[in-house]
Amino acid sequence: MGELEVKKIYNLLDFDLDRLVIQSKQDGFRFVERLINDYENGSNTFNNIGEGLFGVFNEEDVLVAIGGLNKDPYSNENSIGRLRRFYVSKEYRRNGVGSLLAKKMIDEAKGYYKILVLHTDTEQADKFYTSLGFLKGDLYPNSSHYMEL
Repeated sequence: MGELEVKKIYNLLDFDLDRLVIQSKQDGFRFVERLINDYENGSNTFNNIGEGLFGVFNEEDVLVAIGGLNKDPYSNENSIGRLRRFYVSKEYRRNGVGSLLAKKMIDEAKGYYKILVLHTDTEQADKFYTSLGFLKGDLYPNSSHYMEL
């Protein structure tokens, strides 16, 4: 896999996301495209306190995985964060890249939130998130998994 580095992304539009958009659509997911659309129209730029976009970059400094951290928009509680728009490029899956990114985001969330939530509806993602310590449950609105930080 070579050298990988997780970095905070300060301006999503500085990066070429075409490959991730195409792959995610082929996988039946539109959330990378939604990430870009929401960023471009200003509805979610991940720039509030406790929020951020994170990417994993390979040795050529190419973005191979991305994920966002927001205050949970479905809750009135300021202590609940949400993992969003998490996607790992096909050729980098099952090699620890997703775990590397998720752990960085969880560490970041600990400075701002007591609970971290997310929504997924795939068995593969369910196994991934539970392996990281998330619990499956619908205790929080529009969430399938949660973690007490």
